[in-house]
Amino acid sequence: MAQNETFILHAALDGRRAIYRDIEIDPAKSLTRLAGTIVQAFGFDFDHAFGFYTGLTLSKIKIVHPQYELFADIGEAGPGVLGVEKTRIAQAFPQPGHTLLFLFDYGDDWLFRITLKSIGVKQPKARYPRVVAAKGQAPEQYPAPDEDETDGPRIGVNPRSGEVIRFGEK
Repeated sequence: MAQNETFILHAALDGRRAIYRDIEIDPAKSLTRLAGTIVQAFGFDFDHAFGFYTGLTLSKIKIVHPQYELFADIGEAGPGVLGVEKTRIAQAFPQPGHTLLFLFDYGDDWLFRITLKSIGVKQPKARYPRVVAAKGQAPEQYPAPDEDETDGPRIGVNPRSGEVIRFGEK
């Protein structure tokens, strides 16, 4: 890895690949720095734990190695899981085309597919990291709850009697 190289990483919202950000970053930076940049590029607050995974589906995320988690940096990860603070982007993305799944916020499970798109060259006076391409409106990190999720009454029907039942009323 040359000192004047940059990595251009394609960060697509999993399941909505038309929503993406291409990020140019110094490959010597940590995965933590990359995570913060991705989250910021999508307009989210960087306020949750996260990890990068070789397993590219939720069913394989905790099976396939290597895995890189914030939990490893605080001593709470499973065996064989690497940290994100000391792992450099160049280590996690060894060649163009390499893809990792980025999981942000283990409660809401924001999933991003991160692919090393290409290797660039640092430009004079440019500030890194930077977003070099963006497509699609990012979803809200904390969307308003649906009406079904409110604390108001819900209505059901007793299948035997046909009686209307209201749940959640006092």
